Amino acid sequence: MTFSIVARCARTGALGVAVSTAVPAVGAMCVYLRTGVGAVSTQSWVNPYLALDALDLLDQGVSAEQALERVLKDDAAADLRQLGIVGRNGQSACWTGSQCTGWAGQRSGTSCTIQGNMLTGAGTLDAMLAAYEASGELALEERLMRALEAGQAAGGDKRGRQSAALKVVRNEAYAHLDLRVDEHHEPVAELRRVFEVAQRQFVPFVEGMPTRDDPGRAPPAAVTELLLTPPQSRPGATEPLDADMRVLARWLGVEFAAQRVAHNLATYEPILAEISKLRELDRSDVHPVVVFDPARAYAGPSTKGEA
Repeated sequence: MTFSIVARCARTGALGVAVSTAVPAVGAMCVYLRTGVGAVSTQSWVNPYLALDALDLLDQGVSAEQALERVLKDDAAADLRQLGIVGRNGQSACWTGSQCTGWAGQRSGTSCTIQGNMLTGAGTLDAMLAAYEASGELALEERLMRALEAGQAAGGDKRGRQSAALKVVRNEAYAHLDLRVDEHHEPVAELRRVFEVAQRQFVPFVEGMPTRDDPGRAPPAAVTELLLTPPQSRPGATEPLDADMRVLARWLGVEFAAQRVAHNLATYEPILAEISKLRELDRSDVHPVVVFDPARAYAGPSTKGEA
């Protein structure tokens, strides 16, 4: 039902998973990572507890092979499962149950596992492994994305296409990147589009977020300024503002939101000060206090003098 790659970057220690399938929301079902511990894709007839338990075992210092053996031992339906595991040091293990729908199989590479079921053929996994190993100089997220694209181009899921996901963790407990296409006729291509936008608009923000070692860290001013602009005006926008909308945005000050706020505060500060003074005045001798009693029926306007 699915093809995926689980990997660790030897240079940075980052861990990641990329996956696609022909059911919705694959990123919510199959992808499990824990910073500094490991990454798992659980698929075919999905059992999330295999992934969760495997990560617990890896965290205890158990090897990937031992973790795989132990979680499958307790699963009565192990023959229906498919699993790829990579640990903190790059050790890996994978499993394809005998009852997984064909074509089903797995591949192992340098600090990575690639697995799939209900595929058009073995070429999907071979293409993924080749693409991943040919891009060792790139960041892990780009390598995973290329592997997923290669798998799709080689055939992918024989039922069709519906969802895709990419998740990477680096040094913090939160994800460095967590992208999902939950329902789309070209999910891998759409994931690439979202990935490119995120590289320009989201990743710079994440890289300025607080860390355990630096809880006061904040994004640079340029990133804050970027995020105050409309999405269509930002770098990498796939649907940029047309000329008329750009003029309107500039006229309204939307493109310069931070300056606009400062300008408006300066402009309206005298008015706000006068309003504060008026609120402090006691004019009850001229305008008696009006008491609204919701229990009294509304009498309507006066009809005096009407014929």
